[in-house]
Amino acid sequence: MKKAPSPTKAELSAVTNNGNSTVTANPRHQRALEALMRGPVTRNSLDAIAGVANGPDIISDLRRCGLEIPCLRLKVEDRDGRTCRPGVYTLTEPDRAVVRKWAERRAA
Repeated sequence: MKKAPSPTKAELSAVTNNGNSTVTANPRHQRALEALMRGPVTRNSLDAIAGVANGPDIISDLRRCGLEIPCLRLKVEDRDGRTCRPGVYTLTEPDRAVVRKWAERRAA
């Protein structure tokens, strides 16, 4: 199965340049950012919160907008006793400042 190409700027229709930073109007991005502003979010939770089947793609979009959004890989055992490494996304303090600016600009 081929990997889909990264979206072009035109295809990221939800992302607009507003002054010195990028603002996202995509409702999926907004739901993900709202959850991340509340605290760390697992990949599985992100899928449900954002309403998508591929949360990492939403994170990639947001990273292209200039956010860092680190992913901490946990080491846990699944229900079958196998080791797995689920990801947990968080916002850095600079990310939080940028998201707050975006929210202010969207509200204006």
